[in-house]
Amino acid sequence: MSDEAVVSDGLSRVDQPWWRSGTIYQIYPHSFADSNGDGLGDLPGILSHVDHLQWLGIDAVWLSPVYPSPQHDNGYDVSNYRDIDPRFGTLDDCDRLIAALHERGIRLIMDLVVNHTSSEHEWFIEACASRDNRYRDWYIWRDARPGTVGGEPGAEPTNWGSYFSQPAWSWHESTQQYYLHLYASQQPDLNWQNPAVRDAVYELMAWWLDRGVDGFRMDVVNLISKPSDLVDGVVVAGAAFADPSPFVRFGPRLPEYLAEMHERVFTDRPADLVRIGETPGLTVEQARRLTRTRECGLDMVFQFEHMEIDRKPGDRLSPVALSIPALRGNLALWQTALATEGWNSLYGNNHDQPRLVSRFGDPSPDHWSASAKAVALALYLLQGTVSMFQGEEIGMIGATLRTAADFRDIRSVNYLRAAAAAGLDETVVVEALRLTARDNARTPVQWTTAPDAGFGSTDPWMPVAEHPPTITVEAQRVDPDSVLHFYRALIELRRTHLVIADGATRMLDTGQTPIMAYLRETVAETMIVVANLSSASQPVPELLGQNLRAASTPLIQSGAYAGANSLAPWQAFAAFLPGATPKGAP
Repeated sequence: MSDEAVVSDGLSRVDQPWWRSGTIYQIYPHSFADSNGDGLGDLPGILSHVDHLQWLGIDAVWLSPVYPSPQHDNGYDVSNYRDIDPRFGTLDDCDRLIAALHERGIRLIMDLVVNHTSSEHEWFIEACASRDNRYRDWYIWRDARPGTVGGEPGAEPTNWGSYFSQPAWSWHESTQQYYLHLYASQQPDLNWQNPAVRDAVYELMAWWLDRGVDGFRMDVVNLISKPSDLVDGVVVAGAAFADPSPFVRFGPRLPEYLAEMHERVFTDRPADLVRIGETPGLTVEQARRLTRTRECGLDMVFQFEHMEIDRKPGDRLSPVALSIPALRGNLALWQTALATEGWNSLYGNNHDQPRLVSRFGDPSPDHWSASAKAVALALYLLQGTVSMFQGEEIGMIGATLRTAADFRDIRSVNYLRAAAAAGLDETVVVEALRLTARDNARTPVQWTTAPDAGFGSTDPWMPVAEHPPTITVEAQRVDPDSVLHFYRALIELRRTHLVIADGATRMLDTGQTPIMAYLRETVAETMIVVANLSSASQPVPELLGQNLRAASTPLIQSGAYAGANSLAPWQAFAAFLPGATPKGAP
């Protein structure tokens, strides 16, 4: 038996949490809808589209940061955790949004960014006032490397690089020390070893829960624990800095901090409040350790391994060819590992990842619609909680990025700057970033065929992506064969059938083909899911063909029918098999 054909044990659960069969919809407020014409999306703009979210059938909204922020990293640099940035509205607007969503049976999940703050947060401003300020130890400070002069190249306490293509340490001249920032220099890392920091975080979480939010998506939460001794890492050939990940991606006190968070914030609150951890670099064993029980602190994780299949190792902005067999294998690994302990998140794009159809599908006119449907079906009928991204439901394609000047994201801008310093050809770097940059997913949602795509401003903060008129909510709402209607049906299918939430996942071995096929099994029923993830017809492998001939009428499908022995480009479907033990089972 191949590694892909390992069966995970399914469990039939009673009174399961809503998220096991639920769908979460991420809203990136900058680009969702602009109510006042200033070029930036806002909370009233979101409020104007809550009926669309209800019609789609989602269970919860994950709202990317709307806190006050200088916006160096589009809100992921928070300067005040207990207010709303005036760019987006007011606390009253937020309260109205919470109420409107709740009236429609939709929960609101806030983005929680507490690995770091903004350098303009009052805590950091105080910390910079003097070495003996009471907030000094709220951040991570170190002296210059012995024998060096602080502020000069090479004097940094360690050789770590940040995840935004610069040193992970910045010199603070007036207090003559470096501070740590795993991301931008304007995002200093909090010192979670300080109990006062943890107290402050737990208090602000409780403040938002008391206000009515239904949980948190915790940004890079696995990075909050750092070792006490910070030492040099390995600088690989061609790199300017060492990768800090081996030291910080699962720090020595991470499980302790998350368990404490549960005890301090969630113990006496309803069990349907969700805690989602974004956890780059986490292994399956580590993910299981953080999600195996509610007391561990997380209900599910966003892992990144399947998002690195088409990236050069160690460089998430450098693309390589996508291997569907490799993608299948990685998804199988996580399905098996978290089948009975822990829980998976299922996602194919978000504000940090390029558009799903542009990356895993085929955005050409001939295959755009079928590929958007096929990729969604193949990914979202696995076991786990779906986290979809705004505009995904209409198959939005990536941003129009032609030159270096078109990139807005700090990660892209820093990457371009570092590439130029290394003497790399800008044309080649821009070509790569067209495929990989976070900018790809951040263009305004295309609501209508109007010149501003119905976003609300003809001069948005980021230009609307070039797109045909069919890729709008307006056009697809009246087309029952559209990507939008397919997503609505897929969301309902997940909610309707227990086998999707609780069934075991058995990946079928389809060799080196671009076919993804798996079974979802409970004692009572077996579902087969098949998807040709390519723009060419594919012959059906014999073992798979036996199952297909026994399958019932598809519950949901995309693409044309190519006959019993082949799959058309981007043909995908799900159907039930008769009996509890399908052909091909061990």
